[in-house]
Amino acid sequence: MLPTTSKGRTSSSSTSRVNSPTFPQYLRRIIKWQQMDIEYTFWQMLYLCTSPKVVYQHTKFHKQTKNQWARDDPAFVVISSLLLAVATLAYCAAYDHSAGHAVFVVISVVLFHFLITGAGLATCCWLYAFDVHCNSFFPMFVMLYVFHYFLSPLLVAHGFIPVLLSNLLFMVAASYYHYLNFLGYYVLPFLERTAFFLYPIGFVIVLSPICKYLSAISHWTLVSGCFVSQPLSSFNIAVILSGFNPSRYFMNVYFSQRV
Repeated sequence: MLPTTSKGRTSSSSTSRVNSPTFPQYLRRIIKWQQMDIEYTFWQMLYLCTSPKVVYQHTKFHKQTKNQWARDDPAFVVISSLLLAVATLAYCAAYDHSAGHAVFVVISVVLFHFLITGAGLATCCWLYAFDVHCNSFFPMFVMLYVFHYFLSPLLVAHGFIPVLLSNLLFMVAASYYHYLNFLGYYVLPFLERTAFFLYPIGFVIVLSPICKYLSAISHWTLVSGCFVSQPLSSFNIAVILSGFNPSRYFMNVYFSQRV
């Protein structure tokens, strides 16, 4: 069922919304580097990848001390955008041939993959919901932009192993993103049924081609000392034979050099 607001704690929700920083104030702080807590931002980024529950424990402390759930410091958004731009430039340097196209890719990735997508997904307590998206996005960025970049020569190669590893990386990254979404909304005391935010993980796993590969393996049974293949559905056969590689797909979509 969809998340709902607890009637007994509606007043707490209203208070948090009233005391949240306004969007214009938040934007004005972006150009004031001296007011940004860079060290704390990098600490959050590290723990979002290793122990995300610790980060949301600090979110509770932030609510207790400043009486607001959302960050009033845009440092996390600024640094994430810069890191995303640098990573995208690295991809363009390796897989693109046009400087103009590279600039277009960088702008589109930062704006659409990160900022506009986060703004569109934000729901209750808009600025806090955007914070949750940013928190969830960073580990996915590490996996799909940083790790993926260094592993890309292997991941875009032809063969079963590259296809398997590429799908596994994308599946883990997407699942971890939704898990962090769940943690972000779970700490809000006025929300109920936050387990709803875990449901997309099930869809990611079920729809992943990895499940089809494992299904294919499970159809081999031991009969009289020999492995015998059991019939597969036409859908499983199509997915297995297609060898869909998300790394190759997205690299070919965004960059001029075909892989």
